[in-house]
Amino acid sequence: MAIRMTVKELEHFLAAEFPQVFHPQSGLAIEALWDGGCRVRQSYLEASIRPGGTISGPTMMALADFAMYVAVLAAIGPVPLAVTINLNINFLRRPGPRDLTAEARLLKLGKRLATGEVTVFSDGEEGPIAHVTSTYSIPPRPPGLP
Repeated sequence: MAIRMTVKELEHFLAAEFPQVFHPQSGLAIEALWDGGCRVRQSYLEASIRPGGTISGPTMMALADFAMYVAVLAAIGPVPLAVTINLNINFLRRPGPRDLTAEARLLKLGKRLATGEVTVFSDGEEGPIAHVTSTYSIPPRPPGLP
């Protein structure tokens, strides 16, 4: 799986297509891309804390979904209508109030579906805090596009 978009191209695409999610105040950043995968970061936001002082589940799920979307787009190019059709998360440890990172790895990339896994980490903590499997639907490409 060759990389079809750079970090800068992805950031520009996401800021243009999804400004409600990817904007300077979101705390989201793309740290690295590689063949079939990526690493993204969610900076700590006080609004992400739930009772008990832990990062909320929806925050972890959103980060995992973002990581998977970045991995898919890096592999297929700018296809805004690629969408999540399944996301399953296992919460493994309770993260404290700090930045989260997520590493996505595509397990299979077909013409219509992409399946992958995402491991979520909390800065300064040993071991993963969540494990995610996800499938994305890839819309058909118009004739003439690679």
